[in-house]
Amino acid sequence: MSSPEIIDTDVVGSSEHPSVSAASPPSVPQRISAPEGEAYFNRELSWLAFNERVLAEASNERYPLLERLRFLSISGSNLDEFMMIRVAGLVGQAQRGIARPAIDGRTPTQQLAAIREKLAAISARQQNIFRELHELLADADIHIADEQRVKRAAHQWLEAFFLEEILPVITPQALDPAHPFPFVHNEGMGLLFTLTRDADQEQIIEMILIPTALPRFVRVPGDIAGAGEALYISIASLIQRYAKKLFPGFTIEGDGLFRVLRDSDIEIEEEAEDLVRTFRSAIQRRRRGQVIQLELEDDFDPQAEGILLEQLGVHEAAVIKTDGMIGIDGLSEIVDEDRPDLKFDAYSPRYPERVREHDGDVFSAIREKDIVVHHPYESFEVVVDFIRQAAADPEVVAIKQTLYRAGAQSAVINALIEAAESGKSVTAVVELKARFDEEQNLKWATKLERAGVQVIYGFTDWKTHAKIAMVMRREDNGFRTYCHFGTGNYHPVTAKIYTDLSFFTADPKLGQDAAKMMNFVTGYVEPSGLERIAIAPLNLRETIYERIDAEIANAARGKPAAIWIKCNQITDQGMIDRLYAASDAGVSVELVVRGICCLKPGVPGLSENIRVKSIIGRFLEHSRIYAFANGEPLPGPGARVYIGSADLMGRNLDRRVESLIPILNRTVHDQVLQQVLLANMLDVEQSWWLHADGSYARVENAPEGDMKPFNCHRYFMTNPSLSGRGGALEAGGVPKLSLRKGRAG
Repeated sequence: MSSPEIIDTDVVGSSEHPSVSAASPPSVPQRISAPEGEAYFNRELSWLAFNERVLAEASNERYPLLERLRFLSISGSNLDEFMMIRVAGLVGQAQRGIARPAIDGRTPTQQLAAIREKLAAISARQQNIFRELHELLADADIHIADEQRVKRAAHQWLEAFFLEEILPVITPQALDPAHPFPFVHNEGMGLLFTLTRDADQEQIIEMILIPTALPRFVRVPGDIAGAGEALYISIASLIQRYAKKLFPGFTIEGDGLFRVLRDSDIEIEEEAEDLVRTFRSAIQRRRRGQVIQLELEDDFDPQAEGILLEQLGVHEAAVIKTDGMIGIDGLSEIVDEDRPDLKFDAYSPRYPERVREHDGDVFSAIREKDIVVHHPYESFEVVVDFIRQAAADPEVVAIKQTLYRAGAQSAVINALIEAAESGKSVTAVVELKARFDEEQNLKWATKLERAGVQVIYGFTDWKTHAKIAMVMRREDNGFRTYCHFGTGNYHPVTAKIYTDLSFFTADPKLGQDAAKMMNFVTGYVEPSGLERIAIAPLNLRETIYERIDAEIANAARGKPAAIWIKCNQITDQGMIDRLYAASDAGVSVELVVRGICCLKPGVPGLSENIRVKSIIGRFLEHSRIYAFANGEPLPGPGARVYIGSADLMGRNLDRRVESLIPILNRTVHDQVLQQVLLANMLDVEQSWWLHADGSYARVENAPEGDMKPFNCHRYFMTNPSLSGRGGALEAGGVPKLSLRKGRAG
């Protein structure tokens, strides 16, 4: 058995942490020439800029039509979550008179005003794109019809469908003193009808809430819609079309569709005695949260609108009127249409070659040498097999794993259950505070406990966001610990579209640190003597500070000094200021930040040595990678490279349990730095530069003379597996990437 290949610590260094107690950040020379509020972008407006980039992909003519529709749908669901969480929080602060400014100096009230102005523009853009795609899809024989454009041949089928499938499950309710106003749940849609009774000409208003059990669209069978054609009509349009069947004896004067978004954040009191019971109660309360947004059709009846505003307690500022589609997120149902010619070419991830070389034995492959797996280009199935094989292996005595999001159909959960039922000691840290997955995680926790898994819920105040799985195996020389460290969740569905790294190792020091980290979560035992892993909220922030400060010191000594970071968000002021200090010292800072970025790049006297770009494409960039030059040019063999679960946000650094893992194995080090991270740096076709004024522009449109077409997603889809291919980098098995040429060379 060969030991893991570890780089000489004099070259890349080891993560020695003699003390892990939280401490104040060490001082660092810095110069922020801009007034404090002008040195940062607003977090919420930066997020809206991110969603504008997502929306822009819906207009990307390089993409197939249904993929463009998918991006439009995603932009809608993104905005819904933003309203339900971020805007809801600001509304709550404004209502309580809290004027604490954000990082850019704006109060909650000022932020809300800026957000609403931006939202109006984004909503209008969504509707324009929908109209464009609507026509293009019709040309491709996919028709998204309203109540006025259903083909004559389909009328009889639709009427029968309405009478048999819709009418029995909807309930008209009059809105008058004798009928209390019904509760409209979060994301609920409904119709208001203004009616005149034929007998006495009395006017009444009726409401129909559309049950969530119904789909958003009905697809007319192909033989009725027409040969080779797909015809969709929304349930709301169907109800409007056949409303006379609901209201015999009345004349319909008008109707209107509305949709409600409510505050969906969950707040848990610190003194909660039973976390499970508290979360079950909180999930119920979330469904009845304060209304944050009311979406109406543009020609909504004014009298009916007034009733809604009064009964829902909505201020007019929270009303959005549209002359297009309400609930853009619902278009995801049409994306599922079986038209492969209008979608990306099917892609099947490869199973890691290193594991195949060991006849599928994951543990044998790890024993030989550390392995990095790049999802979704390489199959997530290897992570599931790691647990499955542990469950079936008679020499495995214990499994410990953190679970933040596992999905509705989780093979990982089933593997843990199998392990417990086969007599293994299995511990699962299930995070109940994973937003919008709380209910699913409660169900998994119950199922795991019934199977004999020891389920731990972690800290009340901190989310356990680290992605770690440990397997303790009895071998000839004693027990050996095998570890999986991930940058993403143990979620088999998102693993097909999120780019993440899985790092497998049997390094004893990493195993010891992982055990201490798990004990910290399960028993609140603060770890001491960590040799490799940095942990938030204990010392992860300080570890990154130390690496940035080391680059500042190298720049002062005239050595190469550079920082490359790939993450999802940067909002923490302390981290931003540290990077500003690095820029001021002459350190070259290259950041790939997919979403929110509060750091202002390219500002003279503040950040002229910092560049920021965002990659938006077929896959969602999710991995977190941190690289520091360490006195040599990047990307070089001496760089300090880390992967982790944390973004550079205050919540990740100070209020979550996160992990930062040093990559010391030479092969894995080169794969992560010189392939994965470098490819992200070189990407042109999917990248957007962030400018000092907060605007984003596509990199391929920038006047960069030596920038050649390069798409990092395409590169990884078309090149051999990276796992276990370190030698191929020199042998020609994997095309080398050149920072100078900006393309695979």
